[in-house]
Amino acid sequence: MDKPTKTVVIVGGGNAGWLTAGRLAAKHKSNKAQGLEVILVESPSIPAIGVGEGTWPTMRATLMALGISESDFIRECDASFKQGAKFAKWVDGSEDDFYYHPLVLPQGFGKGDLAGHWLAQQAGEKRESFSQAVCFQEAICENSLAPKTIRTPEFADIANYAYHLDSGKFSRFLQKHCIEKLGVKHIVDDVTGVDSATNGDIAAVKTQNNGEITGDLFVDCSGFSSLLLGKHYQVPFKSCSDVLFIDTALAVQVPYEHEQEEIASHTISTAQEAGWIWDLGLQHRRGVGYVYSSKHSSEAQARAVLKQYVGDKFDELTVRKIPIVSGHRETFWKNNCVAVGLSAGFLEPLEASALVLVELSAQMISEQLPQTRAVMDIVAQRFNETFHYRWQKIIDFLKLHYILSKRSDNAFWCDNRDPSTIPESLQQVLALWKYRAPADHDFTSNNEVFPAASYQYILYGMGFESDYSLSLYALDDIDFAQSQFAQNKKKIAQVMANLPGNRELLNKIKRFGLGRI
Repeated sequence: MDKPTKTVVIVGGGNAGWLTAGRLAAKHKSNKAQGLEVILVESPSIPAIGVGEGTWPTMRATLMALGISESDFIRECDASFKQGAKFAKWVDGSEDDFYYHPLVLPQGFGKGDLAGHWLAQQAGEKRESFSQAVCFQEAICENSLAPKTIRTPEFADIANYAYHLDSGKFSRFLQKHCIEKLGVKHIVDDVTGVDSATNGDIAAVKTQNNGEITGDLFVDCSGFSSLLLGKHYQVPFKSCSDVLFIDTALAVQVPYEHEQEEIASHTISTAQEAGWIWDLGLQHRRGVGYVYSSKHSSEAQARAVLKQYVGDKFDELTVRKIPIVSGHRETFWKNNCVAVGLSAGFLEPLEASALVLVELSAQMISEQLPQTRAVMDIVAQRFNETFHYRWQKIIDFLKLHYILSKRSDNAFWCDNRDPSTIPESLQQVLALWKYRAPADHDFTSNNEVFPAASYQYILYGMGFESDYSLSLYALDDIDFAQSQFAQNKKKIAQVMANLPGNRELLNKIKRFGLGRI
C-alpha cells in the first residue's frame, strides 16, 4: 500500500489518451530524470472515432498547461474560433426561429437580475432576443466576426471563445507534442490481456509484441470497447436512453464553395423532425452531421433530411454512420484503473461535452495524482463523486433543450416533453425558475459544468417565462437595468467596428502568428 506512483500506463490514444498523457507528463515532469513515467499504448489497427470537433473555452487553459502555442495549434489542426451555439428551429420550427447560447456572460451578471427586467420589457410584444439584449456576442456571431484581433496575444480575448478543430489532426498534433516535448513513451501495439495483482489491481497489460507493460495507475482510453474498466473489471454501463433519445449519427465533411468562404464563428444546431443537425466550420471544410432517434426515424429518412440540408453535393460525399449509446459507467475509477473519454461514457454532442469531460478528467487525475497506493482509493472516491455529479448535470442540461420545444411535427418532440422522461433534478429547478431567473445560488457544487447564465440563455431563448408578479420588488432597480442594456448596445457597436472577420483573422494567424503572452 505504500508503493509510490511512479508509472502511469494509458491504454488507447486519440484525443482522450493524448490529452491525459499530456496533462500528466507536463505537470509531473516526465521529460526529467526523476519525473513520472507516462506510457501510452495504442493499437495500430483500431481507427479513431473522429467525433468531438467542438470544444469549450476550457481548451485554451488545457493547451497552455501543455505548453502548446495557439498559433501552431490553429495552423496544424485546421482550427477556427467558436463563440457559442446558434439553435435554429428548436422552438416552433419556423424559418425565423433561432436563439443563441453565447460564451460571454450576460452584461452585469452577478450584479443584478437583467433577465427579470428583460422579461418585463415590451410584455406581450415581439422582444429583442435575450442574448442580443444582454450580450454583445450574438452580434459578433451573426456577422461571422472573430473574438479577437491579430494584436491580441495568444489565448487572450476580446470575446470569450473556444475552438472548432479537426479531430484527427488534433490527435496527431498532441501525439507529436507529447512525445517530443513532454517525454511520453509511445508504444504501438495491441493489448491482448490483463495481469491482476492479489488485491485485484491491474499489475500489467499484456501486449502482442511488447510483452507485459507494468504500471502503478492505468488509464482506460480504449474508446467504446472499454478494455480495462468495462471488459476487465465488468463495471456496468448506465444508459440514459430513457431521457435522451438520440442514438445514431450520420456525419459528412462538406467542402467550402470557394477557398475564402466566410467561416461561421459558432456551432449551428438546426432541429429536424427526429433530432438535429450540427454544422461547424473549420478552415478548409465544414463538419456536418445529423443525430437522430432511430425509434422516430428510419435511416433512409435521416439521409434524406441530411441531403436536403447539405444540398446536391451530398451524393458526392462519404457518409459515416456512428452509433450513439447515451450513458456512462456506474463507476469511473475502480482499484488502480480510471476511465477517460468514450470508455467512461458518451452523450450526444449538443453542447460539445465530449472533449470537456476528457479535459476535466485529465486535469483532476493530474492534479490529484495519488502519491502512493494507500491514498489512491480516497482520490478514486472523490473522482467518482465529482464525475457522477458532472454527468448528471450535463444530462439535465441537454434534456432542457428538448422539453422547452413547442414542436409537434414528430413524436420525437412530444415524447421528449413526457414528464416521465424528465429527471426529477431538472423538474425541481424548473419549478423554482417559474418565479425567477436561474442564479448561481441554485447550484451548490464547485463542480458545475454549466453556469447559471447558460440556463438563462437556453430558457429565455426558447420562450420560457418567469413570473415576477409575486416579487415585483426584485425589479425595482430599473436605472441599473437600463444602464446595463445601454452598456451592452455600446459594446455591440464597438466590436462591430473593430473586430475582423473569422476567416480574415485565421488567415493572418497562419501568415504572421499571434504574439505570445
